[in-house]
Amino acid sequence: MLREALSTELYTISLIICLVLVAIAKLLFPKRFQDFLMLLINFRYLKVYSREQKFIDMFEGLLFTNLIIGLSVFILLCFNLSTNLPQADYLIPAKLAFGIGIIILVKILLERLVSSILNMDSIIDNYLFQKVSYKNFLGLLLIPINAILIYSWYPTQISTTLFILILMLINVYGILIFIKNNLKTIKKNWFYFILYLCTLEISPYLVLYKIYTLQ
Repeated sequence: MLREALSTELYTISLIICLVLVAIAKLLFPKRFQDFLMLLINFRYLKVYSREQKFIDMFEGLLFTNLIIGLSVFILLCFNLSTNLPQADYLIPAKLAFGIGIIILVKILLERLVSSILNMDSIIDNYLFQKVSYKNFLGLLLIPINAILIYSWYPTQISTTLFILILMLINVYGILIFIKNNLKTIKKNWFYFILYLCTLEISPYLVLYKIYTLQ
């Protein structure tokens, strides 16, 4: 059982940290946060803030931290369906969040390296900004999703699969929007862009899906 495997106190603390991070982002960047909330229906955020990209961005950093914490909690909830986690190991969420953060950051650096090799820096820079933005938006959605799975619905294969599909659809939606808005540029480099998507975007999700279905 979930509550016998890992205390809900850990999940509660994680959710509180996520809420604090989001609250700080909203407090420090109220206009940007308002634009960010409209990401799915209004592309103003992508158009305005893609031109203001920084190597270290506090707003994105706060939301990215929320994402990896929320994602680590969601993964633990999913794996608790078939794996008994030791209740005493309170470092499990922190270890998982650290691992997820490293994987995502390494993947982004690898994507930038590949874009330089393929001479697609301009288009990939915009793509990465949009992709990170949509992933950070998923981090916001994970807060209520995790709260529901912890305190309301007991996690089942069906419920977790449903939430996974919703998160994946939003991620795919972001990719399709990027393709639509940059179709002319992509047509000039369509082979390399498809190769890029298959290698660094589609294949990791197929691997994760295979691992999940083998539980």
